[in-house]
Amino acid sequence: MSRVCQLTGKKVMVGNNVSHSKRRTKRTFYPNLQKKRFFNEVDGTFMTLRVSAAAMRTISKLGLAAAIAQSKEKGIFTEK
Repeated sequence: MSRVCQLTGKKVMVGNNVSHSKRRTKRTFYPNLQKKRFFNEVDGTFMTLRVSAAAMRTISKLGLAAAIAQSKEKGIFTEK
């Protein structure tokens, strides 16, 4: 399972650890992904998604159906 948010498309980024002496070594930044079960009010079923914390806030603000529609419009949403 890849570390990608199903709604926002956030994924792993690569950067540097910078020490006090400014020495740089590679590191990875992981998105804050959670496996969460949401209730779909449209058809009365539950839907399990792997989403970031930012996506959870978006769902609570817009609602699940609107958040998925917005994500599909951008071409990001993936159903597993």
